[in-house]
Amino acid sequence: MARFLFLFTLLVATNCFAQPGFGDAHKINNGWQFTLNSTDSVAEKPAQSASWQTVDLPHDWSVRQKLDPKNASSMGYLPGGIGWYKKDVVIPTSDKKVYLYFEGVYNRSEVLVNGQSVGKRPNGYISFMYDITPFIKAGKTNEILVKADHHRDADSRWYTGSGIYRDVWLVYANPVHIAQWGVYAYPQVADASAVLNIETAIENKDAKEQQLTVVQELVGPDKKVVGKSSTAVTVAANSLGKAVAAIKVANPKLWSLNNPTLYTLRTKVLQAGKQIDASVTTTGFRKLSFDANKGFALNDKWMKVKGVCLHHDAGVLGAAMYKEVWRRRLFNLKEVGVNAIRTSHNPQATVVYELCDELGLLVMDEAFDEWEFPKRKWLEGWNAGTPGYQGNYDFFPEWGEKDLADMVRRDRNHISIFAWSIGNEVDYPNDPYSHPVLDGGAQTGFTQKIFGGYKKDAPDAMRLGVIAKKLAAVVKQYDRSRPVTAGLAGVAMSNETEYPSALDIAGYNYTENRYTSDHKKYPNRVIFGSENRHDLSAWKAVTDNEHIFGQFLWTGIDYLGESGRWPSRGFYSGLLDFGGFIKPRGFFRQSLWAENPMAYIGTYLVKGGNSSQDVLSQSEGKKDEYLSMDAWASWNYKEGQTVRVVCYTNTAKARLLLDNKEVGAIKEYDGKTGIIYWDIPFKPGNLKVEGLNDADKVVDAYTVATAGEPSDLQIINESKKDDQIKQVAVQMVDAKGNPVYTEDANITCTVSGGELLGLEAGDNSDMGDYTDNVQRTFRGRLLAYVKKNQKAGPIKITFSTPGLKSVMINL
Repeated sequence: MARFLFLFTLLVATNCFAQPGFGDAHKINNGWQFTLNSTDSVAEKPAQSASWQTVDLPHDWSVRQKLDPKNASSMGYLPGGIGWYKKDVVIPTSDKKVYLYFEGVYNRSEVLVNGQSVGKRPNGYISFMYDITPFIKAGKTNEILVKADHHRDADSRWYTGSGIYRDVWLVYANPVHIAQWGVYAYPQVADASAVLNIETAIENKDAKEQQLTVVQELVGPDKKVVGKSSTAVTVAANSLGKAVAAIKVANPKLWSLNNPTLYTLRTKVLQAGKQIDASVTTTGFRKLSFDANKGFALNDKWMKVKGVCLHHDAGVLGAAMYKEVWRRRLFNLKEVGVNAIRTSHNPQATVVYELCDELGLLVMDEAFDEWEFPKRKWLEGWNAGTPGYQGNYDFFPEWGEKDLADMVRRDRNHISIFAWSIGNEVDYPNDPYSHPVLDGGAQTGFTQKIFGGYKKDAPDAMRLGVIAKKLAAVVKQYDRSRPVTAGLAGVAMSNETEYPSALDIAGYNYTENRYTSDHKKYPNRVIFGSENRHDLSAWKAVTDNEHIFGQFLWTGIDYLGESGRWPSRGFYSGLLDFGGFIKPRGFFRQSLWAENPMAYIGTYLVKGGNSSQDVLSQSEGKKDEYLSMDAWASWNYKEGQTVRVVCYTNTAKARLLLDNKEVGAIKEYDGKTGIIYWDIPFKPGNLKVEGLNDADKVVDAYTVATAGEPSDLQIINESKKDDQIKQVAVQMVDAKGNPVYTEDANITCTVSGGELLGLEAGDNSDMGDYTDNVQRTFRGRLLAYVKKNQKAGPIKITFSTPGLKSVMINL
């Protein structure tokens, strides 16, 4: 039996402020100047006539522009350009080293300090840092100038955003300090005890050898110290040194999905007994096991991974990263039963991993969507028209291994991460690689040519194994406690290469039909679904095969870009909409994945089925027998019309009531479709489904009422008291307070005490102006993102529309 067992638990090597892990770090997000050049493709410096505006970071300039069908559909019909950011900072006179740390700039960035270039970083998803000490004027004002070159605006298959869309830090440090991302720890767990192994890299930028002491202190979830260590280390002049230590812990509390217990590691560097640097690392204990026959186990409990793929934008906010927004999004995903995410197809912001650590979500951290050659980028609509071939492939030969190393070094200690992915669909047949197996034939298992057959002039698919081996080696250099994986799109072709054998676990994209045959042919291969449709059959391919440890749905949340033909803002197969609200298919997935009893009802007319926009799901049966996973909870039809009421539930049975009278007899759960349904004539009232257990006891219920004409606006506060970003929604309701889903209106949002960042309704086909304070509702609802001012005081948010009474909330 093939067995790939990880007995290490993992820790988090980043402190709660997402800093590079050393020194005295200060976030410098406020008060930048920005100018956009949308025509010049060179722009070696800002134009003298440039008009500068004041912006705060994070900042995504593309999402603040107008949607236009002339722009690329891959970018959600939003433009790119070349953006310039500048900021003046006063740096005091001292003997400290000074660094600039950027969490992410899209893309092809260059940073200048006082007019001198300090470095370039083409990858827009990678965090990076520069030592700017040689370029500063101590005790004076210093200009930081950042160029973000995204004039190749169709360089991705999805919306990327543009600009400095994550946090920026100014870091002061002693010449002798912990190296960037220098604290790395990997616990070993055995029965009732554990050892936290710690490696601390020390950078000595002094001309003299240094005698140092590195002190480690581990604090438990109860805030009590559970272990200490002290290690002497000698670091030569102008070089790196390493201190190795181990802390034993008896009866550690393990991190799990339901109980994400975290520990805190405090690292101090002492010189002659005086502290010269320190770092705080969030950590924890848990055990990962992978087996070719049994799948995956967390803490020795075999389980199924219920995952979703996630891009990094947040609808109207674009790529600008706000922790509060993503906390709510991830929380709602976990509410519907999600227990893992895949970062599609690039590293995310550090706060995303921190949130997954805190909430109890596994993470598959992914690096690339293309390697040395470009993929097709759709410009006129998804799989429509003539594609383009811009991309990030051109800097992969020079930067690919360093980018991957930096991703692993930055993220390796997040306890939520359980696998590293080195690529997604880089093996898509003939996009760009090709192989003779694509010509088909009995010996290949194909009965016809695949994707146009073998193309001799295309890149040779045998390169896949060569590159994969190099990338896997990079990962192993910096972390051996997790497996290396990738999302394979052309499994049949890749099986002819060394690509799968370079991986520890193999992800299959949309190829459930190979789960059984490949398991027999490659008995040592650990297989899972790295990207999958929402079809019930795709999930049954996981539950019916013990050796398949899980799946990752495409996708968890609706995202910008990869759009269909105009009008279409993005891809819309998410469990949540652009605003982070649960969609009907989210409730359907909850019925398959949730542990607690749940029931939901949606409705649609029997004739004509449901006009689902999902391009990745398949319906079963004839049109008038269609059972939709996308049925909205609405009860507004014409008297006498036959309406199909579908119930998504994980209870044993369900029944349907209208005004507390049974209109749908008790039916048992249907394991073939996952949906219970009734066809009934419409009559206004309160429609309720009751989920019943085997003893016919009600364990959950869901009600939807017939709504009248819109009468009022109702506030839905999605924010916590201390949130800097407030998320407040408004829903149109009738005179009785019932939500109105069948009417929409333009809503004006006015804010005092804060800044309106955007209004999001979640409508994929609304291509209107998203840059002002007026937005149309979708199904009667609209969400406002408001940033709190730096000055203390309440935030006042008012929503208004003609014909309805305005509503206001003070926060």
